Amino acid sequence: MGFRCGIIGLPNVGKTTVFNALANASADVANYPFTTIEPNVGKVRVPDKRLEYLKKIFTPPKTTYTTLEFFDIAGLVKGASKGEGLGNQFLGHIRDVDAIAHVVKCFKEPNAPSISQDLSPGTDIEIVETELILSDLSTVEKNIEKSKGKILRGDKETKEEYAVLLSVKEGLEKGFNVRDIELLEDSKKHLEKLCFLTSKPSFYIANLDDSDIGKDNILLNKIKQYAQKRSKEVVEIYGKLELELGELESEEAMEYMSTLGINHLGIDDIIKVGYRILNLITFYTTVGKELRAWTLLEGTKAEKAAGKIHSDIEKGFVKAEVVSFDNFSMYGSMAHVKERGLLRIEGRNYIIRDGDIVFFRFNV
Repeated sequence: MGFRCGIIGLPNVGKTTVFNALANASADVANYPFTTIEPNVGKVRVPDKRLEYLKKIFTPPKTTYTTLEFFDIAGLVKGASKGEGLGNQFLGHIRDVDAIAHVVKCFKEPNAPSISQDLSPGTDIEIVETELILSDLSTVEKNIEKSKGKILRGDKETKEEYAVLLSVKEGLEKGFNVRDIELLEDSKKHLEKLCFLTSKPSFYIANLDDSDIGKDNILLNKIKQYAQKRSKEVVEIYGKLELELGELESEEAMEYMSTLGINHLGIDDIIKVGYRILNLITFYTTVGKELRAWTLLEGTKAEKAAGKIHSDIEKGFVKAEVVSFDNFSMYGSMAHVKERGLLRIEGRNYIIRDGDIVFFRFNV
């Protein structure tokens, strides 16, 4: 599993269309609010050219790609933090994801009116983000009240937690996301169990109409300006078009994209950005008859990476034989890699790097 991503936004911005394009799913799409009540869940195989190359070289009986889970979460409206629309039901679904993809509409469509009177990406984004902040503020206030009783009973750890919660409350009241509030590293442990919505990494998906391909889109420019001020990334996607492309054969889809002047899909960018904001990398193993891609948090040591495969490999870890994908692809075989001394022996404290091909040695 790579990561779990929640797709959020106002009603009628194309969230479910984007979800269907991502997951090649068939969730209901309609031009009225709250088409999605329970979140649709779709698994997506991560496109991986490196794994495709290794597959050709190793010709394994089985190849396993990394997969992601996308959650199409019901449209949010102003007042959701106080129960409007689907209210807390919507907000609760967001707590279960690792990252948030916020879909923003960048086209006018008479049959799918916007919730705000004028089509304004900045206003639409602020409605959603304000509700997330208000929800977190409600959470922190409830926990501050709970902490007071524990402090009176002499609980020292709660006293530390209480001070952190006060800092978070102050930051939220100023309009900051929990993720952007400056806290000491040791203090953050007190917040993990609370699953604050605004502590999750997020980015924007600009949902465009294919009639705007090759044109300067004013609404897209506004989102980019808004995102830049908040140090967030923007992914451009032609939701309806990419949904249609997903229903075509690969060669036919590529030919159609070429006629439209599109050289890649926004779906691929969504996956790349998700990996980037979550600081995730990919490494590869060949275990038995299986070639497999694994997702790992950047900075993970070899011993812990071995545990991704099996706890016994972590417990009995002896060494890791490692070659980078770049070195391997340069020479095209393990024999040539070994001849040139490019297969390294690394210990348990070696930090796994993106693209590493790893052979774990362990005692049973």
